[in-house]
Amino acid sequence: MSSQLLMFPKGFLWGAATSSYQVEGAVADDGRGPSIWDTFDHQPGKVLNGDTGEVACDHYHRWEGDLDLLNDLGLRSYRFSVSWPRVQPDGAGKVNQKGLDFYRRLVEGLRHRGIEPLLTLYHWDLPEALQQKGGWTSRETTDRFEEFAGIMGSAFHDGVTLWVTLNEPFFAAFEGYELGGLAPGLTDTGAAVEAAHNMLLAHGKAVRTLRACLPESAEIGIALNLDVVRPATSSPEDVAAAGRVNDYLNRWFLDAVLKGSYPRWLHDRYVQVTGREFVRAGDLGVIGAGIDFLGVNYYTPVYVESEASRDRMAPGSRSTATDTVLRRPYPDYLAAAAARRPAGNYTAKGWDVDPGGLREMLLWLRHNYNGVPVYITENGASYPDAVGADGEVHDPRRIEYLRTHLVAANEAIVEGVDLRGYFVWSLLDNFEWGDGYAQRFGIIHVDFATQRRTPKSSAKFLSEVARRNAVSRAAASLPADT
Repeated sequence: MSSQLLMFPKGFLWGAATSSYQVEGAVADDGRGPSIWDTFDHQPGKVLNGDTGEVACDHYHRWEGDLDLLNDLGLRSYRFSVSWPRVQPDGAGKVNQKGLDFYRRLVEGLRHRGIEPLLTLYHWDLPEALQQKGGWTSRETTDRFEEFAGIMGSAFHDGVTLWVTLNEPFFAAFEGYELGGLAPGLTDTGAAVEAAHNMLLAHGKAVRTLRACLPESAEIGIALNLDVVRPATSSPEDVAAAGRVNDYLNRWFLDAVLKGSYPRWLHDRYVQVTGREFVRAGDLGVIGAGIDFLGVNYYTPVYVESEASRDRMAPGSRSTATDTVLRRPYPDYLAAAAARRPAGNYTAKGWDVDPGGLREMLLWLRHNYNGVPVYITENGASYPDAVGADGEVHDPRRIEYLRTHLVAANEAIVEGVDLRGYFVWSLLDNFEWGDGYAQRFGIIHVDFATQRRTPKSSAKFLSEVARRNAVSRAAASLPADT
């Protein structure tokens, strides 16, 4: 074997990921109820170009062809999420059998093709009926989620062995309830803190229920968006600000799930800011009862400066829209600001391409969280892909993004990280939340007017990686972007 090929462990799981609202469409078919995203994306100005997920990739009707494409690529696992309002239109009570049957056909179709399902229970599409009762700010929603987990666990105990409870609760809580950029679009710090805690409590309750109805061989985890947080400078103020942001983005969720605690200072700050205690006796024991693996969604690092550092800068030296891209704002109680390096290799989203950050994150997790088993449940990049005159979609920048991140992942494995699989985001170009259809993350191009699928060069690249169970250390000679 060439020394340029880096081998992955035997049995390493290669797959692709999607989520229900981003690909399924069919929002009113077969008894599905509305979700908070059906409400949110119909409000003027919430989604770029007024796009909605009503049709998306029409995966609900085209799933067999999509699974055939996955199978043709030789990817042996598919991470998908379940639309809660498709199974329980009101988020409680009676099951919509037609909705449940869709996922049964999907799981059986995967098994028939020799593809391992990884089922995510929640990827942001909360039933609107529950939002009307407070959504994730209500502890009742945690009980409803536990009921939903029990329905799915009982229905698929013999067909699904890999389970994720929640996808990226940080975004669902803080972007959805405090910063307003995601559904339900609220701007209330107290609501966001309640939502974040209740999502984690719902996770713990779901794990408890799934363990009761799944075989011992089943593995249950949670998928967290994890960012390597770097100070903009080595000043003590910027280093301290980066530490606060790391607690806010990462440790709030990791410590709760893996240690049964919250960062004390941040918990106290939340109580101070909101004027109320949100943790009840026994909550953290439920949240931290244990998982079998951690799902890591990694895309890019973030750079942070303290507000004090920013305010001391001369006006002419401050970052501007031309030399910095701000990934997200930070709440005032963190006394921190987002900053970006003025030069770098960026995706179409303006995200820094930094594969070293993935290795750094995986090693940090190993060191701080007792070597927890890990799947990379999302990793990928958006570029402005188009079908060329030759009928192909050439996306060399995505190929290089994937290759370098896989090299970084392999390096982490060599250094002792228990990494068990990799899921590219995403199988298909899809509805990218507030960006609508303007950002293309898929390894398969979708013409949204015709729903025609065209595998990109990156799909063929990943197919070869999966076939070899190895990635090349050296960059390939590639054609230019289409």
